[in-house]
Amino acid sequence: MKNIILLLAFFLILTPVCSQELVKAPEPFGPLPTQKQVDWHEMELYAFVHFSLNTFTNKEWGYGDESPQLFNPTNLDARQWARIAKEAGMKGIILVAKHHDGFCLWPSAYTERSVKNSPWKNGKGDVVKELAAACKEYNLKLGLYLSPWDRNHAEYGKPEYITYFRNQLKELLTNYGDVFEMWFDGANGGDGYYGGANETRKINTLEYYNWDETYKLIYKTAPKTLVWGVGPSEARWIGNEEGRAGKTNWSLLRQKEELAGKVHYSEFMSGHEDGEKWVPGEADVSIRPGWFYHAVEDDKVRSLDEMVDIYYESIGRNANLLLNLPVDKRGLVHENDETRLKELVTVIKEDFKTELLASSKVTATNTRGNSNEFAAQNVTDGNKDTYWATDDNVKTASIVFDFEKPTAINRILLQEYIKLGQRVRAFSAEAKIDGQWKSIANETTIGYKRILRLDRITASALKINITDSKANFVISNIQAYNAPTFVRIPEILRDKNGNVTIKSQEGNSIYYTLDGSKPTLKSTLYKGVFKYNKAVQIKAIAINKDEKISSAITTAKYGVSKEKWKVVTASGGDMNSVNRIIDGNPDTDWSFRSDSNKLSQEVVIDMGAILKITGFTYIPQQVGNNLNLISKYEFYTSLDNIKWILQSQGEFSNIKNNPIEQVKTFSETKARYLRFVAKSTEEKAQTFSIGEINVIDK
Repeated sequence: MKNIILLLAFFLILTPVCSQELVKAPEPFGPLPTQKQVDWHEMELYAFVHFSLNTFTNKEWGYGDESPQLFNPTNLDARQWARIAKEAGMKGIILVAKHHDGFCLWPSAYTERSVKNSPWKNGKGDVVKELAAACKEYNLKLGLYLSPWDRNHAEYGKPEYITYFRNQLKELLTNYGDVFEMWFDGANGGDGYYGGANETRKINTLEYYNWDETYKLIYKTAPKTLVWGVGPSEARWIGNEEGRAGKTNWSLLRQKEELAGKVHYSEFMSGHEDGEKWVPGEADVSIRPGWFYHAVEDDKVRSLDEMVDIYYESIGRNANLLLNLPVDKRGLVHENDETRLKELVTVIKEDFKTELLASSKVTATNTRGNSNEFAAQNVTDGNKDTYWATDDNVKTASIVFDFEKPTAINRILLQEYIKLGQRVRAFSAEAKIDGQWKSIANETTIGYKRILRLDRITASALKINITDSKANFVISNIQAYNAPTFVRIPEILRDKNGNVTIKSQEGNSIYYTLDGSKPTLKSTLYKGVFKYNKAVQIKAIAINKDEKISSAITTAKYGVSKEKWKVVTASGGDMNSVNRIIDGNPDTDWSFRSDSNKLSQEVVIDMGAILKITGFTYIPQQVGNNLNLISKYEFYTSLDNIKWILQSQGEFSNIKNNPIEQVKTFSETKARYLRFVAKSTEEKAQTFSIGEINVIDK
């Protein structure tokens, strides 16, 4: 009897241990990331560097006939790029080693079109080598961009070019250490120099490069390299050049359909819930309007507000952020860009300064097998490899965080344990306020990371409800923060008659200056619309007096107002609406259509007085799906509407992916009349559209 009792006691002691051992981890579900992709997700933010011949020719896309002799930075310092990236919390730098014009930033053995034939360092320099060394010094990862399209190479479009392209890949992947990402641009085929042929060459992007074999070469040469872009890639473009992912964003893609040309790029913003492969999104955007440096954009660095929005709508929406820093003619990241980046870092650090859930009491409506290994508390332990999991048949559940005292919250961060797949379709958040649960958010996907920006609430508890999931779910991290109030910059508008309107959030006061000086509380208080029809630089700030905090400064530059402007002639469009192109509002546009006998169309504008001008700008249609973008143009000036002088001609490079204001400069000239000729559209259609035409005047 005694032995039986001892045996029973021994069994009872072991029972909890055995039951714990019987609780298995959740099975993987759906497509899974490789370890290489997991490591890539964890980088989150890294820099893009566009720097090449285009920097010195003031172009976005070189034609391919530019001389390597033009490449001559006066003070190139890759260590400066790396320092700025490191201080911004970036984990790597992707360098454009060769853009579409074919110029190579390393002394390639396979072409004379490279730094070895430039005056920089007497042809002995190697930008890729210098950046690789700088990245190593600052503990950053090196990535490289190699344009598949080459507008210079005589054999582009022929089988021989593929050998050349792959030989350059081998050079880049074997001579500079590990490359974390190889970036292939989707722009392929079109007009170019092509060794003097000066013709248009069309290729089938999906077939010409034989991507399967090219990828095999990459993985054989550099197995640690993740490949982005066209072909069977391991990460995808987010579908725009604005740095913004969709609110719903799956890391999955129907890549077989994409490779068959059956997926439109607009679907990349959200991915595919039923995708058969893990192909996460990377959101690319430049800190300026253009990708390459242009001095005219020194005062057009994206506002702090926009940069903060980009952060939350990329990294905060399950995408990595690739932020371009265009290096200038000196070979340095410009001071204005560095300043804006520092401001962004300051805001983000303050937003995520103090985590609020780690000290809360955590409970959940379901825990897998009631096991501590998969308990709700795992979401606050700071360990990325532990997670809260539910039972196999449980696809909805809630997790509650009770605070010791009412706590202010306006940010919520969530992460799935993506090594087991992306599962959550929808979730919501509730706050317990004065004893009552109140809904504060209803969202869709989570993925690697999701961040919600909310109105500030003060709650005694926070509840996260997983309301729809493809399978039982695995959540590795949930955090909450109370970010400082962010006062948005005012919006400055001026119509063609010189009437200035400045808008801000309700309750803010606006102060402005007209002389380019920094606005303060001692500057002019904005009380309503005022008229100012001279050339001017307006600076303004918004101030929240309750919390005694101000916005960043916003700047708007205007030439002489357009109140005397009128359209003299225009071809192919509705003359009743043609004045929209000079009304000062880029959101209004005018469309005009060519006939089969006349492909180009033109507009003649009378500015009403003779002005000294140094360039013009074309703002494309901003609203709608089909923007009828003008791709090639001519721009003339005249004093009398009889004798015309051609001031500028060419293409609006990359306008399809970046439909922003296009700036073209030329030597100072006197003009009263302008003639803008649209030669062709991006889609080779017969309809052209203009949002606004402006001039750069003295």
